[in-house]
Amino acid sequence: MKISELRELTQEELQQKLNDFAEELFNLRFQKALNRLENPKRIPKVKRNVARIKTLLTQRAQETK
Repeated sequence: MKISELRELTQEELQQKLNDFAEELFNLRFQKALNRLENPKRIPKVKRNVARIKTLLTQRAQETK
């Protein structure tokens, strides 16, 4: 996802996306361990999305202080 798309989401929606991406990352790592991973390039993309969402959540938390 692009950062511009993420900025349009509410706090709750971002939290839900973060949970979804974290679960997907867990599943991808599990598949990798079992040598059943079809698209290994997906792991860095998911990790990048998790980092983007965490950054946005941190920025929003600091803005409210």
